Formats: sequence, C-alpha cells, structure tokens
Amino acid sequence: MEPWELDAREQIRGLVAAYNALGDRGRFDAVMALFAEDAVMDVGDEGSYEGLDQIRTIFTGTRDSIRNGNGEGDGAGDGSSGDGPRFLQHHTTGLHITLDGRAEATGHSYFTVMTDRGMDHWGRYQDAYRPVDGHWRFASRRVRIDGTTPGGWADRRLNGPAT
Repeated sequence: MEPWELDAREQIRGLVAAYNALGDRGRFDAVMALFAEDAVMDVGDEGSYEGLDQIRTIFTGTRDSIRNGNGEGDGAGDGSSGDGPRFLQHHTTGLHITLDGRAEATGHSYFTVMTDRGMDHWGRYQDAYRPVDGHWRFASRRVRIDGTTPGGWADRRLNGPAT
C-alpha cells in the first residue's frame, strides 16, 4: 500500500467519525465543513438534499424535532411529558472503504442511534468521498434506516404517533 492510500483511508475514517460526533453535539457549521460544496445527501423517504444549505436543514430539522418532542408532550425538550429524547448518540461501525484512485473513494458502514431511552433506530450509510483542498470530504451520503424501536423518536417521526 502506498503512503497516499494510508493517508486517504485515515482521513476518511476521521471524516466518518467526525460526522456523528459533531452532529450529535449540534456543531452544524463544523459538520457542513465535512461536505463538498455541491454534495448530495439522500435520506430515503425524507428526500434528497443538494448543497450545504439544504443539507444543513437535515440537522436543524432533527434538532427542532427533538426540542419540539415531534409534536408530542409540552415541547419543553427536557424529556418530560412524553416529548422527544434528551439526546441522540450515533455509533458507526463496520466502515469499509474502497479507493478508486487519488480523487475518488466510496464507503459503506452501519449505524445505531441511542437516546436516553435506549436503542432508537439503526441502518446504513453509503458514501462517496473526494478530496477538496487536500482534505477528503463527503461528495454524497445515502442514509437508509433499517429499523426503529416501536414508539421511539424515529418511529414517531417516520410513522407518526401511535393511535
């Protein structure tokens, strides 16, 4: 393996780790710096988002959904009265990187999301990466949710409140 390949793989590992660490902490400017300007993020039934301004709305919308309790409870966002979780904590595993030369790479990984109430949802990331100004960035990210905990935050967000 050549030195540039080791550097690329390590940068991509750091990129994938930073995405969830920064997003979970609400550091959205830093998350946006992980994407190429023309990046695309596909979140399945929720739609496809092109460019940094649209991608940012994924994060701010999630933040607002948690604060507002997804339309349930009193909206205080403090975990009382059945509203949203106090936090989301993403865990990424099984990252597999394929380098397609010095300017393109792809990656696949699994994620699980924990809240103060336990496991909430899980799924897969499918990514394309490319270097921008000497640093590997997301060119695209596809998010697929494989399952949700019944009655959990993601379940209510995706399927509506139980009736």
